[in-house]
Amino acid sequence: MEPVWTTACPDWADRIREGRSIIPPPIFPDEAEAGLEVLRELRIVDAPGSPRIADASGQWVFDLAASIFGAYDVDSGRRLIKEWFVMLPKKNFKSGLAASIMLTTLIRNWRQSAEFTILAPTLEVAANSFGPAKDMVHYRDDDEDESELSDLIQVQTHVRTLTHREKNATLKVIAADANTAAGKKSVGVLVEELWLFGKQAKAKDMLREATGGLASRPEGFVIYITTQSDEPPEGVFKEKLQYARDVRDGKIIDPQFVPILFEHPPELVATKEHMKLENLPMVNPNLGYSVDREYLEREYRKAESEGEASLKGFLAKYGNVEVGMNLRSDRWTGADFWQQNGDKRVTLDYILRESEVVTIGIDGGGLDDLLGFAVEGRRKESEHCLLANKAWIHPIGIERRKSEESKYRDFERAGDLVVVERPRQDVEEVAALCKQVYDAGLLAQIGLDPERTHKVMFKALVDVGIPEDLIIGITQGWKLTGAMAVAERALQAGELTHSGSEMMAWCVGNAKVVPSGNAVLITKQASGTAKIDPVMASLNAISIMATNPEAKRKSVYETRGIRFL
Repeated sequence: MEPVWTTACPDWADRIREGRSIIPPPIFPDEAEAGLEVLRELRIVDAPGSPRIADASGQWVFDLAASIFGAYDVDSGRRLIKEWFVMLPKKNFKSGLAASIMLTTLIRNWRQSAEFTILAPTLEVAANSFGPAKDMVHYRDDDEDESELSDLIQVQTHVRTLTHREKNATLKVIAADANTAAGKKSVGVLVEELWLFGKQAKAKDMLREATGGLASRPEGFVIYITTQSDEPPEGVFKEKLQYARDVRDGKIIDPQFVPILFEHPPELVATKEHMKLENLPMVNPNLGYSVDREYLEREYRKAESEGEASLKGFLAKYGNVEVGMNLRSDRWTGADFWQQNGDKRVTLDYILRESEVVTIGIDGGGLDDLLGFAVEGRRKESEHCLLANKAWIHPIGIERRKSEESKYRDFERAGDLVVVERPRQDVEEVAALCKQVYDAGLLAQIGLDPERTHKVMFKALVDVGIPEDLIIGITQGWKLTGAMAVAERALQAGELTHSGSEMMAWCVGNAKVVPSGNAVLITKQASGTAKIDPVMASLNAISIMATNPEAKRKSVYETRGIRFL
């Protein structure tokens, strides 16, 4: 039988703007109310006066809790909705909400020896989650000798565990690693700060282990609760965030998944009004309770005065504004115009169809480097240029920079990065792409970094039949200043369109500039361990295109009759 409810919220933008709920109502209102009766009485102990949740929370807290509690069908013993994804800014009672919902499920649980788990990415986050739950159990009025909940729930602080004395059921708060997550048989799992799990390469496997018990527990559930990342989303967080947006927008139909994302409507993002102070309340549902308006306004103005990078960091955490690129203060000027010039249609084949002449840049080559490849085409009878990139990395490069592995795997899945599996695979595949351009009759020249790339790559290119006079060395350092200026102006004017790859957005965001005499340079030394090889490859290609090479003979794509105008 088809579900009679939906978890999509296609009018979410209007609801956010108007202050209406974006959370679906409970399927079973009576069961929701039974859970809410417990949750409302729990205390926010670290708030002034230790108020009840009923008296010190926004309505969204009760809407969310009702959705979770009210998805359980008492007659069948099944929970009809299995997953909730909640993304909201800092200070919106996130850790307290995690504690109160999971403590309520522990109190109302019927299964003997059931396990409930709050899975945190770090020990600090685990402590932040366990603290409110522990305090809720221990809280007592001045006229009470001991807490009423203490009679029912035993607190074991040293192992961050709450145990139901009658059912022997437990709520454990654990800091995630492969060992602690393995073999879990949890009825309910709440995953805290999913954005931090996104930075861990093995996080998907870890979460699969932690939630594996739901297969045999029909009343089971998983709640992901997180703030936005302070860097471009990556790994498991990026995947889950995109899935949540697609379910919310109705692109994916999944009635067992509830997406709850407090983020600005797309029209505000398009006009950058989402970065204004007056629009912060729109995405802070607990404003006036755990979120203090005066604090929010003061921190906003402080971040604003510190510059764009600081403001974006503040808005990521307090406004759920997604960071598209890492725009540091010492960034390359072209980065400011990079994202607005992306077009997913731009591929190598597209460039060969649309261009009258093509240049290629190559950079990198060490085993712990990216090998960067760039192809730039100039449109026929036009000054407008198209740019596409690709990169290769050896496994040793991933191993030496484990902190970047989740990014690399994202780029690999997108098809922009190749993880090399055999010796010389990278140079052979680059040479094959160059030969494809040459065979199309469009190649002007190939520019290499003569110090880092030249010898190995030069031989590979000659071996596939590319004439030596088409392969040149591009002097690095200050001599690339001209290419930087050409690229900056072309991006600002909209005369350079690139493929819009996330790998290149990351690399461009990594590029730092340093002053050198009357110029500024992008150097690998300034950028440190952050990879910029595809950017340098692009500057090599742009250097050649800046000499205005003549158009070659008609492309084989035209002579074969497969060019469409």
